[in-house]
Amino acid sequence: MDYPWYIKLEKNTDLQQGDLIENCPVIIPPAKLNQEEDVEFEVELLNAVIMTQSCDLASKQTELVLVCPYYTLGEFLNSLPADQSSTPKAKTKIVDNLRKGHFAAYHLLNKQDSEVPELLVVDFKNVYGVHRKTLDEITAQTDTRVRLLPPYREHLSQAFARYFMRVGLPMDISG
Repeated sequence: MDYPWYIKLEKNTDLQQGDLIENCPVIIPPAKLNQEEDVEFEVELLNAVIMTQSCDLASKQTELVLVCPYYTLGEFLNSLPADQSSTPKAKTKIVDNLRKGHFAAYHLLNKQDSEVPELLVVDFKNVYGVHRKTLDEITAQTDTRVRLLPPYREHLSQAFARYFMRVGLPMDISG
């Protein structure tokens, strides 16, 4: 049985969890806020995947939509410190660990034909809220976009939940 990873959507299709939004504007706050001064925010365009649950998006009661950035595998590997990914063997090990889910902060998504021609890495460490109206405007102006399909969408959501539900203990269990 064939389980495609993605589907190409037409313009004005409702937003759902797992939608890939290219050039999604996110606000980057300054490192230091002074309440007595005017604050300047940086707007960065990222490729992002929607993480807010589809049922919350369908109710149209959610103003801020949670998104996580994603990168092609090549971009991700190039962003790592040179000592971690300097050899082909090191890169192969990183990809293998991504496939196995050993890096809690990242999730690997498969490629599929022309929809997603490269493996993608979703970054759970950097999470952003984007106004629903902004996403609606972006998708209204975009002829097509791509959506991650079940069961891969649920697998992504589960990996995201695992990352955020981690508990750090102050002391290891003694044996």
